[in-house]
Amino acid sequence: MFDLHGYGASILAGALLTIEVSLLSLCIATGLGLVGALARLSTSKIASSIAMVYTTVIRGIPDLVLMLLIFYGGQLLINQLANAIGYDDYIDINPFIAGVLTIGFIFGAYMTETFRGAILAIPRGQLEAAYAFGMTRGQVFWRILLPQMIPHALPSFGNNWLVLLKATALVSVIGLDDMVRKATLAAGATRLPFTFYLVVALGFLGFTTVSILCLKWLEHRYRIHTKTI
Repeated sequence: MFDLHGYGASILAGALLTIEVSLLSLCIATGLGLVGALARLSTSKIASSIAMVYTTVIRGIPDLVLMLLIFYGGQLLINQLANAIGYDDYIDINPFIAGVLTIGFIFGAYMTETFRGAILAIPRGQLEAAYAFGMTRGQVFWRILLPQMIPHALPSFGNNWLVLLKATALVSVIGLDDMVRKATLAAGATRLPFTFYLVVALGFLGFTTVSILCLKWLEHRYRIHTKTI
């Protein structure tokens, strides 16, 4: 057993916060990914170009650099806008909100490519047939596109989720008391960095292991569902 010198509850609280950040970021990334994928495949050159620039820029810059740029740059922009309208007090962005939005924004680019590939895997004739039957764009998306793209997207989606989960460690650099930051504080107080960082490593390993098992179950369920159709 690890002797955590009374910091066990603190590490656990940080672990729960890590899970919260991961799940909320995943929701944002999924939403941005769907919008981005539809924009990339849109007939509108403007929408397609914006989505392409978004995915190219985000995937080309390291996550840590993006985290710092978006957090500090966003904070600077918000305060400049506030000063422009006459608000003189300094606005300090909540690290939790900033971390969730930043990670969601970053991984929205990866999800965009995941969903774009899944959509392209669906036979074009099915979509054209749906429009020919008088379905609206919304009906085609919910009834034809989404159910069929999920099995194609799941493997890559799962990989993005695992990377996103591990990337939440970056929020410690903007002051959020996640599992990594709690371990850093505990390591500094006890001078036992190996012990606490090993606990964090095992924690992330546990999260990813459970995630892999859940993803395999989902892939199995969708595989069975596809065969019965």
